[in-house]
Amino acid sequence: MTTSTIVLGIVLGLAAGVMSGLFGVGGGILFVPTLVALGLGQIEAQATSLLAILPTVAVGAANQHRYGNLRPRTAVIVGAASVLGVEFGARIATSLSETTLRRFFAVLLFAVAIQLVWRATRARARYPDSS
Repeated sequence: MTTSTIVLGIVLGLAAGVMSGLFGVGGGILFVPTLVALGLGQIEAQATSLLAILPTVAVGAANQHRYGNLRPRTAVIVGAASVLGVEFGARIATSLSETTLRRFFAVLLFAVAIQLVWRATRARARYPDSS
């Protein structure tokens, strides 16, 4: 690994971390494109993202807990179900070609973008005091 790759990785990691903290997203949506930009293949980027998200999640959850926004019971239920889901998802991912997996990932990103735009245009303020 070259020095420029390490520096680029740190810069991209910091940017992804800021966006994760700001928007509450991380793993697939931010880290995978970041890792692909660093030269990893789609499957390697997705696998690496699973580990890279752990420290981000730990710090983000601790901060949100301090602010009183964390719902531990919900997190445990969703997390336990995710453990089973990630096993099946990883098996499917490794059985697909790199191109097919990248296309599926692009469809996911597009669907998330559409959902965010939809909700932003239709949503009323959840917290009216904050503008």
